[in-house]
Amino acid sequence: MKTCLDCNVGLVHFVYDTGVYKFSVTQSVYLVFKRLLDILISFFSILLLFPLILFISFVIKFTSKGPVVFSQNRVGQYGKLIKIYKFRTMLSSAPNEVATGDLENPDAYITKVGKILRMTSLDEILQFFNVLKGDMSIVGPRPIIFSEKEIHSLREKENVYLIKPGITGLAQINGRDLLTPKEKVRYDSFYMRRISLRMDIYILFKSVIVVLNRANFFEGRRKKDETLSKKD
Repeated sequence: MKTCLDCNVGLVHFVYDTGVYKFSVTQSVYLVFKRLLDILISFFSILLLFPLILFISFVIKFTSKGPVVFSQNRVGQYGKLIKIYKFRTMLSSAPNEVATGDLENPDAYITKVGKILRMTSLDEILQFFNVLKGDMSIVGPRPIIFSEKEIHSLREKENVYLIKPGITGLAQINGRDLLTPKEKVRYDSFYMRRISLRMDIYILFKSVIVVLNRANFFEGRRKKDETLSKKD
């Protein structure tokens, strides 16, 4: 990965594997501003949610065996591995490096408390620490497990890894678990090329609606396939 500033045209050039992608001056400035927003929002979110974080931690600790916090390697910006944090929602015996959507019977591993946390997306709030640390952004493509080869390859080709992964993203509000890898990356690529404050605000507000409605939320490969079959 190489970066350079072309003063003549005012564009930042990103050379990434298959080609060159150019962010506009406005987008380049916004990416700096976006990081400042991420720091402020994640910091105050952690302060505001700290009592809830403590409460959830105690509930998890006293209702199932295992650690409160679940950490997992995901693919971050520039294709580098990052360690993300979530509240543990599964039994300790659950496969660690397998996406929940690829499990045939995730209900066999998800705890009772975990079901509630996953339905409400409260298991993700610890990722505000990832944002504060700088590994993630509030808005961006969801970080994937490296074993998700198809979507990983597609993201590389579309230069999606030029931007940081996010807690929520454009794909999450446009189909979420019902999207194919190609559809997800199409949204990721669109977001990367049109990144702006206006789009981030839209995604944030739409994400709240999606979570409250539990729209397009399915656990496991079997339920997803059954839903898609009915849809067809």
